[in-house]
Amino acid sequence: MKKIPCNSHMHRSSRFIQKAAALVLTALLIGGTLAGCGKQNDGVSSPGSGSSAKEVTLNEVAHSIFYAPMYVAIEEGYFKEEGIDLTLVTGFGADKTMTAVLTDEADIGFMGSESTIYTYAGGTQDYVVNFAQLTQRAGNFLVSRTPVDNFSWDMLKGTDVLGGRAGGMPEMVFEFILKKNGIDPKADLNIDQSIDFGSTAAAFSGGQGDFTVEFEPHATSLEAKGDGYVVASLGEDSGYVPYTAFSAKQSYIEANPEVIQSFTNALQKGMNYVASHTPEEIAKVIQPQFEETDLETLTTIITRYYEQDTWKEDLIFEEESFTLLQNILEEAGELPKRVPYKDLVTTQFAENAVK
Repeated sequence: MKKIPCNSHMHRSSRFIQKAAALVLTALLIGGTLAGCGKQNDGVSSPGSGSSAKEVTLNEVAHSIFYAPMYVAIEEGYFKEEGIDLTLVTGFGADKTMTAVLTDEADIGFMGSESTIYTYAGGTQDYVVNFAQLTQRAGNFLVSRTPVDNFSWDMLKGTDVLGGRAGGMPEMVFEFILKKNGIDPKADLNIDQSIDFGSTAAAFSGGQGDFTVEFEPHATSLEAKGDGYVVASLGEDSGYVPYTAFSAKQSYIEANPEVIQSFTNALQKGMNYVASHTPEEIAKVIQPQFEETDLETLTTIITRYYEQDTWKEDLIFEEESFTLLQNILEEAGELPKRVPYKDLVTTQFAENAVK
């Protein structure tokens, strides 16, 4: 890795601190508002009610087929079996999910672990700790406007690509892959980061960009409409990456270890189901979570994720994975200093769940 000039390091450090400070400030500014709103239910919460059940609000970064094992745990009643009455809320962005956790609007967050690094490095006292890793590969795909035979990443040179927001895992993994293939993300192509998450597929259909980086079901939808063609999997080309994990404030974990354990147990049951069933069977189970997607399309998407080994067999967030995450952040210019694995990750709940 090349050495960074001192003035460049200072600039990157300043930007990193601003990112963390902005996230914490947002939480403080809207915390009072959220506190008065009560807990939301977006219509996809799990079954499970009763006087003995522990109410838990989970805020997910996005509602995506990419997270199939979690929805299996919901639909198969595993959270209810573990004594948890789960309310699922979609945050539509890691910054919003983190804000919900920091302000106690959510008990548990599900998002990219880079957000926990940002808030920790920004000086948050009651920082957010990762306790279960769900996905081990990126879940997005590169979509071309025209069919491409024998795709290679150097085909992106000189093109316009619809990308993700700076500092987010989708964009950082994309740039990580480009660099692995000898491509300069800033000089060799134009990455448009001005479009909101979730709107890039529509923009691509409208004629913007030569390529776009899309999650499912948007990638498959573009293919179905004839507006695009999946030419590469970022999950396959990036290798194993700790893409999304479950986390909670240090104080919540310390005060509710039995809840975190039960929650992790339910997730592990979902992981076990996915590991031992076919994409067709998984699709049928999680269909209620994605009523707008027909079963055939749902099966196609799950098969795509299944075949690239998207989901871990367990939920243990290994130190090697955390180191890789920090490497990606560093290469993206988002990490001026390393943060300790032992502070931001606990594996005891995931290890117990496997037993």
